[in-house]
Amino acid sequence: MSNQTPTFLQYKGKPFVRSGNMIYYGDLSDPCVVMLQILNSTKEGDFDMSGTISLMLMLTDESIPLPQRVLKKSEKEGLYVAMDLASIWLERALEEYAEGSAK
Repeated sequence: MSNQTPTFLQYKGKPFVRSGNMIYYGDLSDPCVVMLQILNSTKEGDFDMSGTISLMLMLTDESIPLPQRVLKKSEKEGLYVAMDLASIWLERALEEYAEGSAK
């Protein structure tokens, strides 16, 4: 049996993991990640195309109660638009945490 670390899809240099209708974007060892939930989808030929996506920028610190871990919330139409916003939120949040820990 191999002891290799699993490789994940990447979007703009961050891990992108999907389980059913939930997508987690970011590294769980970082201070925050974005959780995306596909709320609805439509059938386009052989593919399911995502419709409305719920996004939540949240802290990864499990010692904080879940409602207090949510930093931002939004809903967007389409996965591309949602992922674009998720990458902006995550990049800015990680920069703020990096600046805070550097002081």
